Amino acid sequence: MAIYLTKESKVLVQGMTGGEGMKHTRRMLAAGTNVVGGVNPRKAGRTVDFDDRAVPVFGSVADGIRSTGADVTVVFVPPAFAKAAVIEAADAGIALAVVITEGIPVHDSVAFTAYAKEKGTRIIGPNCPGLITPGQSNAGIIPADITKPGRIGLVSKSGTLTYQLMYELRDIGFSTCVGIGGDPVVGTTHIDCLAAFQDDPETELVVLIGEIGGDAEERAAAYIREHVTKPVVGYIAGFTAPEGKTMGHAGAIVSGSSGTAQAKKAALEAVGVDVGSTPTETAQLVLTKLGASRDITHS
Repeated sequence: MAIYLTKESKVLVQGMTGGEGMKHTRRMLAAGTNVVGGVNPRKAGRTVDFDDRAVPVFGSVADGIRSTGADVTVVFVPPAFAKAAVIEAADAGIALAVVITEGIPVHDSVAFTAYAKEKGTRIIGPNCPGLITPGQSNAGIIPADITKPGRIGLVSKSGTLTYQLMYELRDIGFSTCVGIGGDPVVGTTHIDCLAAFQDDPETELVVLIGEIGGDAEERAAAYIREHVTKPVVGYIAGFTAPEGKTMGHAGAIVSGSSGTAQAKKAALEAVGVDVGSTPTETAQLVLTKLGASRDITHS
């Protein structure tokens, strides 16, 4: 099992013919993703060769869905065009839109996430690495060869920390890893993923990676208290961040005690979540919870 993305998912790539789109489409195909087409109105009717696979280019998302039955799109278009790309996908009835693009203006993100919700389209991102169900499908830029299928679910604001935990826990493996993005406005939250992992029979434990800024982790803690019966292990990035500074991701703004790593850690621990002080310690906590034993300090 998995959440949001399986081997049955049929994937379009908006911006496939651009440099980033081409590079990551090739990687997605190599990971076994069923990429059924790209979207570029100026190159409709062409095909793009990726090693032994010729992928057609459609003039619109709607055309791609009609021709292929696609239910996922991965968005690699520049920030100025991302809002229009997502709205087009939502209008076409796509079930899942994975918005990799970073630097999208917040007011555009507010507009397209609200619009997509009205249309019944789930957004992952923006400014995210996407999601991967190891051994089945990979939609985005997450490396596919650093872990294997397994019984851990992962939801993370940070792309880099997603990769690190995937690698550190590679011996156990993952059901699905979701990089939700660290912008102030995202389409899918920690809570959304926690609910999905709770309902997934193949996920035994959830790793939740947060970071300073906002109150997403505190809200996730409240949700865990009421709705999550599976073990959750957490990690919060930013314990050494200076107060009042904007750090890295656009959403990582700390003011007073609000949004600090310590406050988030305390909120999670109060509902029974073990929170690691480093990514490696976090991975060790997971192994302990699952009854596994392995010294990963030098892995």
